[in-house]
Amino acid sequence: MIQNMVKKDIIVVGGGAAGFFAAINIAQQAPHLKVAIIERGKQVLTKVKVSGGGRCNVTHAEFVPADLVQNYPRGERELLGPFHQFMTGDTMAWFEERGVQLKIEDDGRVFPVSNSSQTIIDCFLDEAKKYKVEVFYSHSLKALKHERGLFQLATAQGAFSAKKVVIATGSNTKIWTLLEGLGHTVSKPVPSLFTFKVNDERLKDIPGVVAEDVTVKILGTHLCSEGPLLITHWGMSAPAILKLSAFGAIEIAEKDYHFQIEVNFIKQSLTDCLDQLKRFKQQIAKKTLFTSSPFNLPKRLWHKLVLAANISPNARWADVNKVQTQALAIELTQAVFNVAGKTTFKEEFVTAGGICLKEVNFKTFESKCVTGLYFAGEVMDVDAITGGFNFQNAWTGAYIVSQNITDQESPCT
Repeated sequence: MIQNMVKKDIIVVGGGAAGFFAAINIAQQAPHLKVAIIERGKQVLTKVKVSGGGRCNVTHAEFVPADLVQNYPRGERELLGPFHQFMTGDTMAWFEERGVQLKIEDDGRVFPVSNSSQTIIDCFLDEAKKYKVEVFYSHSLKALKHERGLFQLATAQGAFSAKKVVIATGSNTKIWTLLEGLGHTVSKPVPSLFTFKVNDERLKDIPGVVAEDVTVKILGTHLCSEGPLLITHWGMSAPAILKLSAFGAIEIAEKDYHFQIEVNFIKQSLTDCLDQLKRFKQQIAKKTLFTSSPFNLPKRLWHKLVLAANISPNARWADVNKVQTQALAIELTQAVFNVAGKTTFKEEFVTAGGICLKEVNFKTFESKCVTGLYFAGEVMDVDAITGGFNFQNAWTGAYIVSQNITDQESPCT
């Protein structure tokens, strides 16, 4: 086994976004170092390939670190300093310097102009080849030891040694177990970024309807979010729900994904809504509710809420009594729905949990428990809402890792 050991200066565990970004930048900045990636699968960058609906949402056009960190339910405080070192603009410049043209869409998400994640994958593979980063496929890490300043790694296919190791495996329970063996603590992983399963008459037969700007609260908690809400075949999705799922990941898991939410479809108080309904009732008394709404809501959703208030489809505004008006105002501003489970949001497999953040030096992304061991990406207890933020965490951490390693391993030191 020892005779067949592959000796490298730097080994990156994990052939995903963070792993490739770290390996390429190390190899470019320090060509004298022998850098390798070991990947458990037969392919690399699989998550990059499916991200953003196959377009790869590279980052998000938020250029102020203090604002950017607010998109991270876990890691907000820790990432502020790193974002001052390597930020959204740096990410965009890095790709564009390598021939990848990027565009900013109306909602702030950044994609390659090609609208294909393959552009990003090709860039990484070309850069890795250019800087002689060796990639070992089908190498699932089985053991990791640190003795006498050297790392020993064993995979199903062979053995490796390295001066420094970068762990960029994302959410991987087997890797977390190995890291616990080196003295690290792992925060229990729970899903983040998911949609809500809701079986409710008010949502039936109207999938695809979007309420553009709502407020959603999880009852019995302080959790609240705003934004668009999409009605789906199975319940609710879109940013208002996804933000709640991310920021409430731990609390929601503790509730076993069964809880109640309150939706304010018009972002008005109950009192203001009642006043508006009364005024509208006087102004257009002879018109039917189904054909005339005082609010900017999709027609099909408005119809569902009117019916939920026990108002007939043919009822005119003049026919609506006080009890029905009150009921309609409640449906519009305080509609309660029972959530009974979750579903994955597209291909976004994001997990809250990972290496305890107190055990990472965020100036270097080096382990505080083991010298020469580094982390990048979601292997740590850092996660973000949808929109390119999880990738930005990967790029930032990986770049800072590369800077620290190459500073220490320069030929002059």
